[in-house]
Amino acid sequence: MSKNASENKISKNKMSENKIIALNKKATHDYFIEHRYEAGVALQGWEVKSLRAGRIQLVDSYVLLKNNEAFLIGTQIPPLLSASTHVSPDPTRTRKLLLHAKEISKLVGMTTRDGYTVVPTKLYWHHGKVKLEIGVAKGKKQHDKRATEKERDWQRDKARITRHK
Repeated sequence: MSKNASENKISKNKMSENKIIALNKKATHDYFIEHRYEAGVALQGWEVKSLRAGRIQLVDSYVLLKNNEAFLIGTQIPPLLSASTHVSPDPTRTRKLLLHAKEISKLVGMTTRDGYTVVPTKLYWHHGKVKLEIGVAKGKKQHDKRATEKERDWQRDKARITRHK
């Protein structure tokens, strides 16, 4: 195998990696994520350009299930300054999520139980397309949040102690 062939193989592997655009750290802080699903997102051209520039905010967004369809609500994608003049961009518009009918029916079934909701956790590139990881989640109580924080601090301290020895 020649050097160029091996370099091409490496570059193809790097391109197929999932590149994270945005994380919703607040979702993992406020909820126990029980099941995760991958969904496509119906975007407009100016939104894709903004995502390539890293301009997105997932913090206050949620997923609404209505009429056997899933919608992403509350996500802010501010337009670039060089956006087209013939398009009037709406940064907080409702975006449709692309899921199979079976997945949507599972999500509807899980969310009808008390305390469960669907939240976006991560937005990333997958083979040139934008994918959204959504999670079926149950809300955490205040004492659960404290326990999670305490466990995270202990893991950090333990790593620090073992590193110094």
